Amino acid sequence: MSKNIPIAVVGSGYVGLVAAVCFAEIGHDVICVDNDERKVAALQGGDTLIHENYLPELLDRYRNSRVKFTTDLAHATREAQAIFIAVGTPQSETGDADLSYVEAVACEIARSIDSYKVIVEKSTVPVYTNEWIRRAIERNGVARNLFDVVSNPEFLREGTAVADFLHPDRIVVGADSERAAKVLGDIYAPLTTGEYYTQADLIPGVCSTDAPPALLNTSTKSAEIIKHASNAFLALKISFINAVSNLCEATDANVEQVARGIGLDSRIGPKFLRPGVGYGGSCFPKDVAAFRSVADQLGIDFNLLSEVEKINVQQKKRFLSKVRSALWTLRGKRLAVLGLAFKGETDDIRESPAIELVKMFIGEGCSISAYDPAAMKRTEEIMPASRHLRYTENAYSAAEDADALLILTDWAEFATLDLPKLQRVLRYPIVIDGRNLYDPTVMAESGFTYLSIGRPAAYPMRELASASANAHA
Repeated sequence: MSKNIPIAVVGSGYVGLVAAVCFAEIGHDVICVDNDERKVAALQGGDTLIHENYLPELLDRYRNSRVKFTTDLAHATREAQAIFIAVGTPQSETGDADLSYVEAVACEIARSIDSYKVIVEKSTVPVYTNEWIRRAIERNGVARNLFDVVSNPEFLREGTAVADFLHPDRIVVGADSERAAKVLGDIYAPLTTGEYYTQADLIPGVCSTDAPPALLNTSTKSAEIIKHASNAFLALKISFINAVSNLCEATDANVEQVARGIGLDSRIGPKFLRPGVGYGGSCFPKDVAAFRSVADQLGIDFNLLSEVEKINVQQKKRFLSKVRSALWTLRGKRLAVLGLAFKGETDDIRESPAIELVKMFIGEGCSISAYDPAAMKRTEEIMPASRHLRYTENAYSAAEDADALLILTDWAEFATLDLPKLQRVLRYPIVIDGRNLYDPTVMAESGFTYLSIGRPAAYPMRELASASANAHA
């Protein structure tokens, strides 16, 4: 039977909150710490703070019992055997990761250490951060034998973070001491032994008793690089297929057929080969920049990452040009926008391509009617409703009397719209799909002018007939 290990998680954002409830789900007692009293009170009172599948169920199951919320880091440090640091590491003006929050937490933990603790980097941090945490703790008077610093990067996708935590591809533990590695091994034992997957009420996913996740033990530095390298490579795959989509558009090829042909190669695989309006979110943009910055500081030429970033910026500009090509001019146009979050199934708008595009279209003189199933409240906090921007209650309200409909986020509900109803409410039946949610042939047969990413444009039969007549006139 696995041990119940007392854990502290510092930070109640996407990573910290998900980690806290998932550690409770696999049998540990957890204290989740945040210095924001309002967030702590909200979590204690029943709020979930973020939109994430299975999170409400696990919070209801463990809140104020196996998971407790507090602002008292000193108490949590004394109670815990392992302390996971999951605070923000925002991008600085130079592209580096801002580690000031990590340092502040490490110093505060140091002042409360009274027995052996394992300090765990859960935030995404550049290589050598473990050494700086160790130095910070030692400088605050903690004997070296009273702590170890471990890197345990997360590989969570927003929208599926709970399932990703409990059914991971791999669990990476970067530890430079056997003692610390054993503590982390014990924490994750319910997953790696398959014990968790015998539960009747488990969160469903791909792992099982016969196929539990692998535990990969590495050095701390290797673990830190694994996280940044993983995200950079995924961003590279997205930018690569977006660049390929531009070539497909120039030659009337179909990028989805090309992507399938590429993805069937077992050396490449199909994941992250979906073209779109560019990557965003809290991870890829800042992690690519931070990884490139670390390489620069170490004298390593990693210009490939600069090209990845450049393609991502260009993809949004190309989408704006695609909309202009459909409407001729943009000033004074009314556009319906579906999607504000950086991806479907989350309310996170950080570095969202959709938000950037909305700002670009408003800058071009358009007015926007926007709808998102979960992200409108967060968006309105940074972009209040105005004469140029209004938020609507559903997709059809957004589309009403619009010159064109733009799909910017891959929410599942956007792929199943009532097409006859959509055509009735739009001023012109024009759909520009930045996520390739529809079949061009179906859209043309339904009477739409349909533009997507990396695929030939589709037009209703009457438009094709008119174009043919004009060509022979």
